[in-house]
Formats: sequence, C-alpha cells, structure tokens
Amino acid sequence: MSDEPRPIAETLSSMLRAMRGVDAAAMGGVFGTWDEAVGPAVAAHARPVRLDEGVLTVRVDDPSWATQMRLLEHDVRARVKAACGVDLVRVEVRVERADRRR
Repeated sequence: MSDEPRPIAETLSSMLRAMRGVDAAAMGGVFGTWDEAVGPAVAAHARPVRLDEGVLTVRVDDPSWATQMRLLEHDVRARVKAACGVDLVRVEVRVERADRRR
C-alpha cells in the first residue's frame, strides 16, 4: 500500500465498494437518476434509501404503493439499468407513511 495521498473520491468509492458492494458512481447513479428512471408518478411515492450489494431498498408512503412497487420490480430494475448501468438483484420495499415521518 502506498503512502501517497489519494483523491477522496477514490477512497470513498473503495470504502463503499467494501461496505455495500457498489462503488460511488453506482450509488450516485441510482440515487441521482431515480426520478427519471421510474417517472414522476412513482417517484412522488417511492424513494430509494439504500443500495447494498445489488439490493435496492425503497421507501414508499402507502401500503398500496408497496404493492405497486412489488408488481413493477422487473420494470424498475430494467429502468435503473438503462438509466445508470447498475444491475439490481432485487428491490425491497418498506412502507413509511408521510404522517409518521419526522
């Protein structure tokens, strides 16, 4: 290992890859292109909250959207791949009602 300084982006990317199985570019791609990838109707009710070794955890604001996201999982995975090149293994859905968020 070199004692030479390394760019912070390189260090963060390697840390993310070690901790989450993805690099910073993949993480930023998924979170940065979410609205475009899934469209405004879905994005208004579903937000990505975690990407860990190809498993994307999405928070939705209502149980009906949880069902919708499960039905759309294949399409969401394909759209994320097309938008930013990240292959998702699966999408996990968590319900957190807007009135319960602080």
